[in-house]
Amino acid sequence: MKRKFSPLSAVSIVMVCVMLALSACSSSSNSPGQASAPSASAATTPAGGTASGATSEAPFEGWVEGLPKIEAPAGFNWRQFEGTKLNFISENTPPSSALAANIRIFEDATGIEVNIEQSNLDLVAEKVGLDFNAKNANYQIIYADPYQILTKHSRNLVDLNTFNNDPSLPHIPGGTEDFIESQLQADGYMGDTEHLYTLPYDSPTMVLAYRKDVFDKYKDQFMKEKGYDWTPSANLTWEQYYEIASWINEKVKAGVITEVKYGSGHEAKQHDALQCDFSNVLGAYGADYFEGENLGSVGAAKPGKSLLTSPEAIEAAKMYKKLLEVAAPGSTTWDWTGVAEAFAAGELAMAPIFHENNAMFEDETKSKVAGKVAWSVLPKGPKRSANLFGGTGIGISKYASEKEQKAAWLFLVWATSPQAQYMILKSKEAGSTPTRHSVYNLPDVQKGMEPGTEESKAMPNLLPMKAVLEAWKLENVYMRPKVPQWPQVDTIIYTELSKMLFNKQSPEDTMKTIAKKSDEITGA
Repeated sequence: MKRKFSPLSAVSIVMVCVMLALSACSSSSNSPGQASAPSASAATTPAGGTASGATSEAPFEGWVEGLPKIEAPAGFNWRQFEGTKLNFISENTPPSSALAANIRIFEDATGIEVNIEQSNLDLVAEKVGLDFNAKNANYQIIYADPYQILTKHSRNLVDLNTFNNDPSLPHIPGGTEDFIESQLQADGYMGDTEHLYTLPYDSPTMVLAYRKDVFDKYKDQFMKEKGYDWTPSANLTWEQYYEIASWINEKVKAGVITEVKYGSGHEAKQHDALQCDFSNVLGAYGADYFEGENLGSVGAAKPGKSLLTSPEAIEAAKMYKKLLEVAAPGSTTWDWTGVAEAFAAGELAMAPIFHENNAMFEDETKSKVAGKVAWSVLPKGPKRSANLFGGTGIGISKYASEKEQKAAWLFLVWATSPQAQYMILKSKEAGSTPTRHSVYNLPDVQKGMEPGTEESKAMPNLLPMKAVLEAWKLENVYMRPKVPQWPQVDTIIYTELSKMLFNKQSPEDTMKTIAKKSDEITGA
Protein backbone atom coordinates (compact mmCIF):
# COMPACT_ATOMS: atom_id res chain seq x y z
CA MET A 1 0.00 0.00 0.00
CA LYS A 2 1.55 3.33 -1.07
CA ARG A 3 1.34 6.39 1.17
CA LYS A 4 1.17 10.10 0.46
CA PHE A 5 3.47 12.26 2.55
CA SER A 6 3.16 15.96 3.31
CA PRO A 7 6.10 18.11 2.15
CA LEU A 8 8.87 18.05 4.71
CA SER A 9 11.80 20.30 5.23
CA ALA A 10 15.22 18.96 4.40
CA VAL A 11 16.00 18.70 8.08
CA SER A 12 12.84 16.71 8.77
CA ILE A 13 13.63 14.33 5.96
CA VAL A 14 17.08 13.67 7.36
CA MET A 15 15.64 13.07 10.83
CA VAL A 16 13.05 10.61 9.51
CA CYS A 17 15.72 8.71 7.55
CA VAL A 18 17.87 8.45 10.65
CA MET A 19 14.95 7.15 12.70
CA LEU A 20 14.11 4.55 10.05
CA ALA A 21 17.74 3.43 9.83
CA LEU A 22 17.89 2.98 13.59
CA SER A 23 14.61 1.05 13.50
CA ALA A 24 15.99 -1.23 10.76
CA CYS A 25 19.09 -1.92 12.82
CA SER A 26 17.06 -2.83 15.88
CA SER A 27 14.92 -5.27 13.88
CA SER A 28 17.85 -7.46 12.85
CA SER A 29 18.44 -9.00 16.27
CA ASN A 30 17.03 -12.49 15.65
CA SER A 31 19.23 -15.16 17.13
CA PRO A 32 20.49 -18.06 14.98
CA GLY A 33 17.71 -20.45 14.00
CA GLN A 34 15.01 -17.77 14.23
CA ALA A 35 15.15 -16.44 10.71
CA SER A 36 11.78 -17.97 9.85
CA ALA A 37 9.99 -15.99 12.56
CA PRO A 38 9.53 -12.27 11.78
CA SER A 39 10.24 -9.87 14.60
CA ALA A 40 7.72 -7.29 15.71
CA SER A 41 9.44 -4.52 13.77
CA ALA A 42 9.43 -6.69 10.65
CA ALA A 43 5.63 -6.63 10.53
CA THR A 44 4.14 -5.22 7.36
CA THR A 45 4.25 -1.44 7.74
CA PRO A 46 0.96 -0.60 6.00
CA ALA A 47 -0.91 -2.46 8.72
CA GLY A 48 -1.60 -0.13 11.58
CA GLY A 49 1.37 2.15 11.02
CA THR A 50 1.48 5.90 10.52
CA ALA A 51 3.35 8.06 8.05
CA SER A 52 6.14 8.45 10.59
CA GLY A 53 6.08 4.77 11.56
CA ALA A 54 5.36 5.71 15.20
CA THR A 55 3.57 2.99 17.14
CA SER A 56 2.54 2.27 20.71
CA GLU A 57 2.48 -1.07 22.49
CA ALA A 58 -0.83 -2.66 23.41
CA PRO A 59 -1.89 -2.72 27.07
CA PHE A 60 -2.32 -6.50 27.25
CA GLU A 61 -0.47 -8.29 30.01
CA GLY A 62 1.57 -11.41 29.30
CA TRP A 63 3.97 -10.25 26.58
CA VAL A 64 7.04 -12.48 26.39
CA GLU A 65 10.50 -11.37 25.30
CA GLY A 66 11.25 -12.75 21.85
CA LEU A 67 7.70 -12.55 20.51
CA PRO A 68 6.35 -9.89 18.12
CA LYS A 69 4.46 -7.30 20.12
CA ILE A 70 0.89 -6.19 19.58
CA GLU A 71 1.20 -2.59 18.45
CA ALA A 72 -1.09 0.21 17.32
CA PRO A 73 -0.58 3.66 15.81
CA ALA A 74 0.79 6.21 18.27
CA GLY A 75 -2.02 7.57 20.42
CA PHE A 76 -4.42 4.74 19.58
CA ASN A 77 -7.21 4.53 22.16
CA TRP A 78 -7.61 0.86 23.07
CA ARG A 79 -10.80 1.68 25.01
CA GLN A 80 -12.61 3.53 22.23
CA PHE A 81 -15.06 0.61 21.86
CA GLU A 82 -15.66 0.27 25.60
CA GLY A 83 -19.10 -1.16 26.38
CA THR A 84 -19.34 -3.09 23.10
CA LYS A 85 -20.53 -6.66 23.57
CA LEU A 86 -19.32 -9.38 21.22
CA ASN A 87 -20.43 -12.97 20.83
CA PHE A 88 -17.85 -15.51 19.65
CA ILE A 89 -19.23 -18.88 18.53
CA SER A 90 -16.69 -21.68 18.50
CA GLU A 91 -16.32 -25.41 18.44
CA ASN A 92 -15.52 -26.70 21.93
CA THR A 93 -11.76 -26.61 21.41
CA PRO A 94 -8.76 -26.09 23.72
CA PRO A 95 -7.93 -22.55 22.58
CA SER A 96 -11.49 -21.34 23.11
CA SER A 97 -11.55 -22.86 26.59
CA ALA A 98 -8.24 -21.15 27.35
CA LEU A 99 -9.41 -17.79 26.02
CA ALA A 100 -12.64 -18.04 28.00
CA ALA A 101 -10.62 -18.70 31.17
CA ASN A 102 -8.37 -15.71 30.48
CA ILE A 103 -10.77 -13.33 28.74
CA ARG A 104 -10.35 -10.70 31.48
CA ILE A 105 -6.93 -9.87 29.97
CA PHE A 106 -8.67 -8.61 26.84
CA GLU A 107 -11.74 -7.17 28.56
CA ASP A 108 -9.76 -5.22 31.18
CA ALA A 109 -7.55 -3.66 28.51
CA THR A 110 -10.29 -2.72 26.04
CA GLY A 111 -13.56 -2.51 27.96
CA ILE A 112 -15.05 -4.82 25.32
CA GLU A 113 -17.12 -7.70 26.66
CA VAL A 114 -16.70 -11.05 24.87
CA ASN A 115 -19.00 -14.01 25.36
CA ILE A 116 -17.51 -17.27 24.09
CA GLU A 117 -20.12 -19.89 23.21
CA GLN A 118 -18.79 -23.41 22.56
CA SER A 119 -20.64 -26.31 20.93
CA ASN A 120 -19.89 -29.29 18.72
CA LEU A 121 -18.92 -28.33 15.19
CA ASP A 122 -22.17 -29.46 13.54
CA LEU A 123 -24.18 -27.17 15.82
CA VAL A 124 -21.76 -24.29 15.29
CA ALA A 125 -22.12 -24.66 11.51
CA GLU A 126 -25.91 -24.75 11.81
CA LYS A 127 -26.10 -21.65 14.01
CA VAL A 128 -23.66 -19.70 11.86
CA GLY A 129 -25.61 -20.59 8.71
CA LEU A 130 -28.89 -19.44 10.24
CA ASP A 131 -27.33 -16.22 11.49
CA PHE A 132 -25.80 -15.42 8.10
CA ASN A 133 -28.99 -16.23 6.22
CA ALA A 134 -30.94 -13.87 8.48
CA LYS A 135 -28.15 -11.24 8.32
CA ASN A 136 -28.53 -10.81 12.05
CA ALA A 137 -24.95 -10.79 13.39
CA ASN A 138 -25.97 -12.44 16.63
CA TYR A 139 -22.40 -13.74 16.42
CA GLN A 140 -19.85 -11.13 15.47
CA ILE A 141 -16.84 -13.47 15.75
CA ILE A 142 -16.98 -16.74 13.84
CA TYR A 143 -15.04 -20.00 14.23
CA ALA A 144 -14.97 -20.61 10.48
CA ASP A 145 -14.14 -24.26 9.91
CA PRO A 146 -12.62 -24.35 6.39
CA TYR A 147 -14.91 -27.13 5.17
CA GLN A 148 -18.26 -26.64 6.88
CA ILE A 149 -18.34 -22.85 7.21
CA LEU A 150 -15.69 -20.99 5.21
CA THR A 151 -16.38 -22.78 1.93
CA LYS A 152 -20.08 -21.93 2.02
CA HIS A 153 -20.06 -18.60 3.82
CA SER A 154 -16.90 -16.72 2.90
CA ARG A 155 -18.94 -13.91 1.37
CA ASN A 156 -20.56 -13.37 4.75
CA LEU A 157 -17.20 -12.70 6.37
CA VAL A 158 -15.25 -9.45 6.38
CA ASP A 159 -12.05 -9.31 4.33
CA LEU A 160 -9.58 -8.89 7.18
CA ASN A 161 -7.15 -7.08 4.89
CA THR A 162 -9.52 -4.15 5.27
CA PHE A 163 -8.53 -3.82 8.91
CA ASN A 164 -4.94 -5.02 8.66
CA ASN A 165 -4.19 -2.36 6.04
CA ASP A 166 -6.05 0.42 7.87
CA PRO A 167 -3.38 2.84 9.19
CA SER A 168 -5.68 3.86 12.06
CA LEU A 169 -5.94 0.33 13.52
CA PRO A 170 -3.58 -2.23 15.10
CA HIS A 171 -2.03 -4.70 12.69
CA ILE A 172 -1.31 -8.43 12.89
CA PRO A 173 1.74 -8.66 15.16
CA GLY A 174 4.61 -10.21 13.24
CA GLY A 175 2.63 -9.94 10.01
CA THR A 176 0.82 -12.76 8.25
CA GLU A 177 4.21 -14.30 7.49
CA ASP A 178 4.53 -15.32 11.16
CA PHE A 179 1.66 -17.77 10.69
CA ILE A 180 2.50 -21.30 9.50
CA GLU A 181 2.12 -20.99 5.72
CA SER A 182 0.04 -24.14 5.18
CA GLN A 183 -2.33 -23.06 7.95
CA LEU A 184 -2.78 -19.57 6.57
CA GLN A 185 -3.66 -21.13 3.22
CA ALA A 186 -6.09 -23.71 4.57
CA ASP A 187 -7.78 -21.41 7.09
CA GLY A 188 -7.63 -17.96 5.58
CA TYR A 189 -8.53 -18.08 1.90
CA MET A 190 -11.49 -19.14 -0.18
CA GLY A 191 -11.51 -18.82 -3.97
CA ASP A 192 -8.51 -16.48 -4.19
CA THR A 193 -5.66 -15.12 -2.10
CA GLU A 194 -6.71 -11.50 -2.50
CA HIS A 195 -9.18 -11.75 0.37
CA LEU A 196 -8.22 -12.91 3.85
CA TYR A 197 -11.28 -14.20 5.71
CA THR A 198 -9.83 -15.66 8.89
CA LEU A 199 -6.65 -15.77 10.97
CA PRO A 200 -5.24 -19.22 11.92
CA TYR A 201 -6.50 -20.11 15.38
CA ASP A 202 -6.04 -23.83 16.13
CA SER A 203 -3.99 -26.53 14.46
CA PRO A 204 -4.77 -30.23 15.22
CA THR A 205 -2.96 -32.45 12.72
CA MET A 206 -2.84 -36.21 12.18
CA VAL A 207 0.58 -37.79 12.69
CA LEU A 208 1.73 -41.21 13.90
CA ALA A 209 1.71 -41.93 17.64
CA TYR A 210 3.59 -45.05 18.69
CA ARG A 211 4.69 -46.89 21.81
CA LYS A 212 8.40 -46.18 22.12
CA ASP A 213 8.80 -48.80 24.85
CA VAL A 214 7.40 -51.52 22.58
CA PHE A 215 9.38 -50.46 19.52
CA ASP A 216 12.60 -50.25 21.52
CA LYS A 217 12.14 -53.58 23.30
CA TYR A 218 11.35 -55.69 20.23
CA LYS A 219 13.42 -53.78 17.66
CA ASP A 220 16.21 -56.35 17.35
CA GLN A 221 13.80 -59.27 17.15
CA PHE A 222 11.79 -57.63 14.36
CA MET A 223 14.94 -56.66 12.47
CA LYS A 224 16.25 -60.22 12.71
CA GLU A 225 13.03 -61.60 11.22
CA LYS A 226 12.17 -58.86 8.71
CA GLY A 227 15.52 -57.31 7.91
CA TYR A 228 14.87 -53.60 8.52
CA ASP A 229 14.64 -51.07 11.35
CA TRP A 230 10.96 -50.74 12.18
CA THR A 231 11.26 -47.48 14.15
CA PRO A 232 8.67 -45.04 12.71
CA SER A 233 10.27 -42.27 10.68
CA ALA A 234 9.84 -40.33 7.47
CA ASN A 235 11.10 -43.40 5.60
CA LEU A 236 8.43 -45.78 6.86
CA THR A 237 5.93 -46.87 4.16
CA TRP A 238 2.30 -47.87 4.53
CA GLU A 239 3.25 -51.37 3.35
CA GLN A 240 5.77 -51.58 6.19
CA TYR A 241 3.23 -50.18 8.63
CA TYR A 242 0.90 -53.03 7.63
CA GLU A 243 3.69 -55.58 8.06
CA ILE A 244 4.63 -54.18 11.48
CA ALA A 245 1.02 -54.19 12.69
CA SER A 246 0.58 -57.79 11.52
CA TRP A 247 3.83 -58.89 13.19
CA ILE A 248 2.83 -57.33 16.51
CA ASN A 249 -0.60 -58.99 16.32
CA GLU A 250 1.10 -62.36 15.83
CA LYS A 251 3.46 -61.83 18.76
CA VAL A 252 0.59 -60.72 20.99
CA LYS A 253 -1.33 -63.91 20.18
CA ALA A 254 1.81 -65.95 20.89
CA GLY A 255 2.22 -64.26 24.25
CA VAL A 256 5.55 -62.71 23.28
CA ILE A 257 4.34 -59.10 23.36
CA THR A 258 2.24 -58.29 26.41
CA GLU A 259 2.45 -54.49 26.55
CA VAL A 260 -0.32 -53.93 23.96
CA LYS A 261 -3.32 -55.79 22.56
CA TYR A 262 -3.04 -54.80 18.88
CA GLY A 263 -0.43 -53.60 16.45
CA SER A 264 -2.47 -50.66 15.17
CA GLY A 265 -5.74 -48.78 15.46
CA HIS A 266 -7.69 -46.33 13.31
CA GLU A 267 -10.56 -43.82 13.46
CA ALA A 268 -12.73 -45.76 11.01
CA LYS A 269 -16.26 -45.26 12.33
CA GLN A 270 -18.88 -44.27 9.73
CA HIS A 271 -18.19 -40.63 10.49
CA ASP A 272 -16.13 -37.68 9.25
CA ALA A 273 -13.21 -39.28 11.12
CA LEU A 274 -13.16 -42.13 8.58
CA GLN A 275 -12.74 -39.71 5.69
CA CYS A 276 -9.88 -38.00 7.59
CA ASP A 277 -8.15 -41.32 8.25
CA PHE A 278 -8.52 -42.46 4.64
CA SER A 279 -7.34 -39.11 3.26
CA ASN A 280 -3.89 -39.69 4.76
CA VAL A 281 -3.49 -42.80 2.62
CA LEU A 282 -5.17 -41.27 -0.44
CA GLY A 283 -2.76 -38.35 -0.42
CA ALA A 284 0.24 -40.61 0.18
CA TYR A 285 -0.61 -42.54 -2.98
CA GLY A 286 -0.64 -39.37 -5.04
CA ALA A 287 -4.40 -39.32 -5.45
CA ASP A 288 -7.01 -36.71 -4.53
CA TYR A 289 -10.75 -36.17 -4.55
CA PHE A 290 -11.16 -33.69 -7.45
CA GLU A 291 -9.29 -32.51 -10.54
CA GLY A 292 -9.39 -28.80 -9.62
CA GLU A 293 -6.09 -27.16 -8.72
CA ASN A 294 -5.21 -25.66 -5.33
CA LEU A 295 -8.45 -26.86 -3.76
CA GLY A 296 -6.85 -27.47 -0.38
CA SER A 297 -5.00 -24.17 -0.22
CA VAL A 298 -7.26 -21.71 -2.02
CA GLY A 299 -10.47 -23.59 -2.73
CA ALA A 300 -12.99 -23.10 -5.52
CA ALA A 301 -16.72 -22.98 -6.11
CA LYS A 302 -16.45 -25.72 -8.72
CA PRO A 303 -13.97 -28.52 -7.97
CA GLY A 304 -14.16 -30.29 -11.31
CA LYS A 305 -14.67 -34.01 -11.81
CA SER A 306 -13.89 -36.61 -9.19
CA LEU A 307 -10.49 -38.29 -9.44
CA LEU A 308 -11.39 -41.29 -7.32
CA THR A 309 -11.51 -43.68 -10.26
CA SER A 310 -7.81 -43.09 -10.95
CA PRO A 311 -5.42 -46.04 -10.50
CA GLU A 312 -3.76 -44.19 -7.60
CA ALA A 313 -7.06 -43.73 -5.76
CA ILE A 314 -8.07 -47.36 -6.22
CA GLU A 315 -4.67 -48.53 -4.95
CA ALA A 316 -5.08 -46.25 -1.93
CA ALA A 317 -8.51 -47.75 -1.21
CA LYS A 318 -7.09 -51.27 -1.45
CA MET A 319 -4.30 -50.38 0.95
CA TYR A 320 -6.68 -48.73 3.39
CA LYS A 321 -8.92 -51.79 3.47
CA LYS A 322 -5.83 -53.92 4.00
CA LEU A 323 -4.71 -51.75 6.93
CA LEU A 324 -8.09 -52.08 8.62
CA GLU A 325 -8.05 -55.86 8.25
CA VAL A 326 -5.17 -56.03 10.76
CA ALA A 327 -6.18 -53.05 12.92
CA ALA A 328 -7.85 -53.37 16.32
CA PRO A 329 -11.45 -54.60 15.82
CA GLY A 330 -12.77 -51.54 17.61
CA SER A 331 -11.41 -49.30 14.87
CA THR A 332 -14.66 -49.37 12.90
CA THR A 333 -16.47 -48.01 15.97
CA TRP A 334 -13.95 -45.28 16.79
CA ASP A 335 -13.86 -41.66 15.74
CA TRP A 336 -10.83 -39.46 16.61
CA THR A 337 -11.77 -39.53 20.30
CA GLY A 338 -12.24 -43.30 20.37
CA VAL A 339 -8.87 -44.18 18.86
CA ALA A 340 -7.10 -41.71 21.17
CA GLU A 341 -8.77 -43.22 24.22
CA ALA A 342 -7.82 -46.75 23.10
CA PHE A 343 -4.22 -45.64 22.67
CA ALA A 344 -4.24 -43.99 26.09
CA ALA A 345 -5.61 -47.23 27.58
CA GLY A 346 -2.52 -49.06 26.33
CA GLU A 347 -4.30 -51.17 23.71
CA LEU A 348 -2.40 -50.03 20.58
CA ALA A 349 1.22 -50.06 19.50
CA MET A 350 0.67 -47.31 16.92
CA ALA A 351 -2.08 -45.25 15.32
CA PRO A 352 -2.63 -42.14 13.17
CA ILE A 353 -3.89 -39.64 15.77
CA PHE A 354 -4.46 -35.90 16.06
CA HIS A 355 -1.36 -34.70 17.85
CA GLU A 356 -3.04 -32.59 20.52
CA ASN A 357 -4.17 -35.76 22.25
CA ASN A 358 -0.67 -36.01 23.70
CA ALA A 359 -1.73 -33.94 26.72
CA MET A 360 -4.10 -36.79 27.61
CA PHE A 361 -1.46 -39.43 26.88
CA GLU A 362 0.97 -37.81 29.32
CA ASP A 363 -1.66 -37.35 32.05
CA GLU A 364 -1.23 -40.29 34.43
CA THR A 365 -4.77 -39.84 35.75
CA LYS A 366 -6.18 -40.47 32.25
CA SER A 367 -3.54 -42.63 30.59
CA LYS A 368 -1.57 -45.83 31.00
CA VAL A 369 1.06 -44.77 28.48
CA ALA A 370 2.53 -41.63 30.07
CA GLY A 371 6.22 -41.39 29.29
CA LYS A 372 6.02 -44.17 26.69
CA VAL A 373 4.79 -42.29 23.61
CA ALA A 374 6.77 -41.05 20.61
CA TRP A 375 5.65 -39.42 17.36
CA SER A 376 6.54 -39.45 13.68
CA VAL A 377 5.09 -38.16 10.44
CA LEU A 378 2.67 -40.63 8.89
CA PRO A 379 3.98 -43.42 6.65
CA LYS A 380 4.59 -42.58 3.03
CA GLY A 381 3.06 -44.07 -0.07
CA PRO A 382 4.43 -44.12 -3.61
CA LYS A 383 4.11 -40.31 -3.75
CA ARG A 384 4.77 -38.89 -0.28
CA SER A 385 3.76 -38.71 3.38
CA ALA A 386 0.37 -36.98 3.67
CA ASN A 387 -0.66 -35.69 7.11
CA LEU A 388 -4.20 -34.35 7.41
CA PHE A 389 -4.48 -30.81 8.79
CA GLY A 390 -7.59 -30.21 10.89
CA GLY A 391 -7.18 -26.59 12.00
CA THR A 392 -9.52 -23.63 11.78
CA GLY A 393 -9.40 -19.84 11.66
CA ILE A 394 -11.56 -17.13 13.20
CA GLY A 395 -13.22 -14.32 11.28
CA ILE A 396 -15.73 -11.48 11.58
CA SER A 397 -19.35 -11.36 10.39
CA LYS A 398 -19.90 -8.69 7.76
CA TYR A 399 -23.39 -8.11 9.18
CA ALA A 400 -21.99 -6.72 12.43
CA SER A 401 -22.00 -2.94 12.80
CA GLU A 402 -18.84 -1.00 11.94
CA LYS A 403 -18.16 -0.47 15.65
CA GLU A 404 -18.63 -4.17 16.38
CA GLN A 405 -16.40 -5.15 13.46
CA LYS A 406 -13.56 -2.96 14.66
CA ALA A 407 -13.99 -4.20 18.23
CA ALA A 408 -13.93 -7.76 16.89
CA TRP A 409 -10.74 -6.96 14.99
CA LEU A 410 -9.04 -5.99 18.25
CA PHE A 411 -10.11 -9.37 19.64
CA LEU A 412 -8.75 -11.25 16.61
CA VAL A 413 -5.44 -9.41 16.83
CA TRP A 414 -5.14 -10.38 20.50
CA ALA A 415 -6.56 -13.93 20.31
CA THR A 416 -4.26 -15.00 17.46
CA SER A 417 -1.24 -12.99 18.62
CA PRO A 418 1.98 -14.78 19.54
CA GLN A 419 1.55 -13.85 23.20
CA ALA A 420 -2.01 -15.23 23.34
CA GLN A 421 -0.94 -18.36 21.47
CA TYR A 422 1.85 -18.83 24.01
CA MET A 423 -0.61 -18.33 26.85
CA ILE A 424 -2.96 -20.93 25.36
CA LEU A 425 -0.09 -23.39 24.98
CA LYS A 426 0.73 -23.09 28.68
CA SER A 427 -2.86 -22.90 29.91
CA LYS A 428 -4.13 -25.56 32.29
CA GLU A 429 -7.50 -25.34 30.53
CA ALA A 430 -6.10 -26.09 27.11
CA GLY A 431 -2.72 -27.02 25.72
CA SER A 432 -3.48 -26.22 22.09
CA THR A 433 -0.39 -25.84 19.92
CA PRO A 434 0.34 -22.42 18.37
CA THR A 435 -0.12 -21.33 14.78
CA ARG A 436 2.92 -19.01 14.94
CA HIS A 437 6.54 -19.54 13.89
CA SER A 438 7.73 -17.10 16.55
CA VAL A 439 6.29 -19.11 19.44
CA TYR A 440 8.07 -22.28 18.33
CA ASN A 441 11.35 -20.36 18.30
CA LEU A 442 11.16 -19.50 22.01
CA PRO A 443 13.87 -21.31 24.02
CA ASP A 444 11.45 -22.90 26.51
CA VAL A 445 9.18 -24.07 23.68
CA GLN A 446 12.19 -25.63 21.94
CA LYS A 447 13.07 -27.42 25.19
CA GLY A 448 9.46 -28.57 25.51
CA MET A 449 9.88 -30.65 22.36
CA GLU A 450 12.52 -32.77 24.12
CA PRO A 451 11.25 -35.74 26.19
CA GLY A 452 11.99 -35.63 29.90
CA THR A 453 12.48 -31.87 30.22
CA GLU A 454 10.55 -29.80 32.74
CA GLU A 455 9.19 -27.78 29.84
CA SER A 456 7.77 -30.91 28.15
CA LYS A 457 6.06 -31.84 31.40
CA ALA A 458 4.52 -28.39 31.67
CA MET A 459 3.55 -28.28 27.96
CA PRO A 460 3.02 -31.93 26.95
CA ASN A 461 1.52 -31.14 23.58
CA LEU A 462 4.94 -29.95 22.47
CA LEU A 463 6.32 -33.50 22.47
CA PRO A 464 4.78 -34.37 19.06
CA MET A 465 5.85 -31.04 17.56
CA LYS A 466 9.05 -32.13 15.79
CA ALA A 467 6.90 -34.52 13.78
CA VAL A 468 4.10 -31.99 13.39
CA LEU A 469 6.37 -29.22 12.15
CA GLU A 470 7.50 -31.64 9.44
CA ALA A 471 3.88 -32.56 8.74
CA TRP A 472 2.99 -28.87 8.25
CA LYS A 473 5.48 -28.42 5.44
CA LEU A 474 3.66 -27.95 2.15
CA GLU A 475 5.15 -31.14 0.71
CA ASN A 476 3.84 -33.21 3.66
CA VAL A 477 0.57 -31.63 4.72
CA TYR A 478 -2.77 -32.86 3.37
CA MET A 479 -5.51 -30.27 3.10
CA ARG A 480 -8.99 -31.43 2.21
CA PRO A 481 -10.75 -29.77 -0.75
CA LYS A 482 -12.31 -26.43 0.14
CA VAL A 483 -15.46 -26.55 -1.95
CA PRO A 484 -19.02 -25.57 -0.97
CA GLN A 485 -20.27 -29.11 -1.64
CA TRP A 486 -17.73 -30.76 0.67
CA PRO A 487 -20.10 -31.56 3.59
CA GLN A 488 -22.33 -33.60 1.27
CA VAL A 489 -19.37 -35.22 -0.49
CA ASP A 490 -17.79 -36.01 2.86
CA THR A 491 -20.91 -37.93 3.92
CA ILE A 492 -20.78 -39.96 0.70
CA ILE A 493 -17.09 -40.74 1.23
CA TYR A 494 -17.38 -42.12 4.75
CA THR A 495 -20.66 -43.90 4.04
CA GLU A 496 -19.25 -45.79 1.05
CA LEU A 497 -15.89 -46.43 2.73
CA SER A 498 -17.72 -47.96 5.68
CA LYS A 499 -19.46 -50.38 3.30
CA MET A 500 -16.07 -51.32 1.90
CA LEU A 501 -14.64 -52.00 5.35
CA PHE A 502 -17.56 -54.30 6.13
CA ASN A 503 -17.00 -56.20 2.86
CA LYS A 504 -20.22 -54.98 1.27
CA GLN A 505 -18.41 -53.71 -1.81
CA SER A 506 -14.94 -53.83 -3.33
CA PRO A 507 -12.43 -50.96 -3.21
CA GLU A 508 -12.90 -50.46 -6.97
CA ASP A 509 -16.69 -50.25 -6.68
CA THR A 510 -16.38 -48.01 -3.64
CA MET A 511 -14.26 -45.47 -5.49
CA LYS A 512 -16.52 -45.59 -8.55
CA THR A 513 -19.62 -45.04 -6.41
CA ILE A 514 -18.11 -42.10 -4.53
CA ALA A 515 -16.93 -40.56 -7.80
CA LYS A 516 -20.34 -40.91 -9.46
CA LYS A 517 -22.24 -39.46 -6.51
CA SER A 518 -19.68 -36.68 -6.03
CA ASP A 519 -20.00 -35.58 -9.64
CA GLU A 520 -23.78 -35.50 -9.28
CA ILE A 521 -23.47 -33.15 -6.30
CA THR A 522 -20.84 -30.86 -7.82
CA GLY A 523 -22.41 -30.84 -11.27
CA ALA A 524 -19.18 -31.96 -12.89
